[in-house]
Amino acid sequence: MASTHRKPTRAGSHLDVQVRARPLSGFRHLVIPVGGRQYRGLVALQARAPVKTRAAATIPFVALDFETADYQRDSACALAMVRVEDGRIVQTMNRLIRPPRRDFVFSHIHGITWPDVADQPDFAQLWRDFAPLLKGASFLVAHNASFDRSVLTACCRSARLEPPALPFQCTMRLARERWNLYPTRLPDVCRSLKIPLKQHHDALSDAEACARIMMHAQSRPS
Repeated sequence: MASTHRKPTRAGSHLDVQVRARPLSGFRHLVIPVGGRQYRGLVALQARAPVKTRAAATIPFVALDFETADYQRDSACALAMVRVEDGRIVQTMNRLIRPPRRDFVFSHIHGITWPDVADQPDFAQLWRDFAPLLKGASFLVAHNASFDRSVLTACCRSARLEPPALPFQCTMRLARERWNLYPTRLPDVCRSLKIPLKQHHDALSDAEACARIMMHAQSRPS
């Protein structure tokens, strides 16, 4: 598609100037016929002001990590949450939970046993303390988020509570898609990004690491 414009010369005559469609962002072609020949060139267009958007680093979110006692998703025995606002950690909470059964098959992973939690509140009692951390958050973050999401949903349903409607972001998936990192176990991702991980499978340590992975991504938008 082209349009023709009359352009005066120094001698007072006029040239027919054709303006072609832009070949590149920010430029357009000029085709000027002179003496039976066509002269082509690029003319820069005036730059548009950038669209103002909310900086990613200011978006509040909550990172969380569950530890479970057995293979059932409602067997949470520990939960930690880390709230991030304006690119910094502003609040943390870490609590042991008494699961609905005494069976502990993952003590060799996280070190928690039934005697550790026998006198602790159950999920329904503790959720009253955790829920305020989610107020105003845009999303939740976890490593292998499908697991933590399923635990949260199962625990809420067992306690006859409504699960949070917030979407989940997965730092394991983020590591693969954003930085092409493999393997994507939490210690491996933290090592690659130079993020401290104090004690893997400690709920607070893992939640803080997840928060810092997301903060790392927010501070370096693609």
